[in-house]
Amino acid sequence: MREPFQAGERVLLIDGRGRRYLFRLRPGEAWHSHGGAVPHDLILGSEEGTRVHSTGGMGFVVFRPRLADFVLKMPRGAQVVYPKDLGTIVVEADLYPGARVLEAGTGSGSLTIALCRAVGPQGRVVSYEIRPDFHAKAAQNLEAFFGRVPESLELREGDVREVVGTGGESYDRVMLDLPEPWAMLDAAWRVLEPGGILCAFLPTTVQVQTLVLALAAHGFELTETFETLRRSWHVTERSVRPDHRMVGHTGFVTLARRGSTQLT
Repeated sequence: MREPFQAGERVLLIDGRGRRYLFRLRPGEAWHSHGGAVPHDLILGSEEGTRVHSTGGMGFVVFRPRLADFVLKMPRGAQVVYPKDLGTIVVEADLYPGARVLEAGTGSGSLTIALCRAVGPQGRVVSYEIRPDFHAKAAQNLEAFFGRVPESLELREGDVREVVGTGGESYDRVMLDLPEPWAMLDAAWRVLEPGGILCAFLPTTVQVQTLVLALAAHGFELTETFETLRRSWHVTERSVRPDHRMVGHTGFVTLARRGSTQLT
């Protein structure tokens, strides 16, 4: 049985219109909205699903945030990989407990969080970020989500191609969220185990085409590209219909397997 809410935890408030608010619980403080203040002490010691009211009479249901909630609300430097794509990447790239994963770039850290959860404490994630400001922001977001940077994660500031010179590192998966991932394919090949999976996330068709042609030229096999679209539905007693807005294109996922012979 999960413990009641404790000081220092993040909490998710949901109002009657489904709007979500995320903040950290601190004794004696209050969260403020247009509907009035909600004292943190009303939530501390209560269970998930509890309903609280602001000083203005506005009602909220209280839950612990999911990964998807945190990703959408967390501070960001670089654009984040959205929840619908995180789930797809974790499954399609076949992330598993104990896997060794190389990532570039870290960005705001949303994919890094998902990778760490997927490989677990027995796995390893090494994430490169070339921009110091993104590197620092990602570290803050990871600490905010996990409480501290997991021991299974190593955040490196620099170019991912530097991994080749670190001395015998090898990985089961390589994840590339970069503008020009084709420039990293030689390094990725050299550290990726035979049969290992390379996964790239790109926003445009021109980038995807350049990458897919480069993958073939390097000897990668079983290349596929797809995108995930999410449409939610409105369900009531009188009608069932799609919502007026949906989460459409955010990016393309390209997957490939390392073969046995590098061509270039």
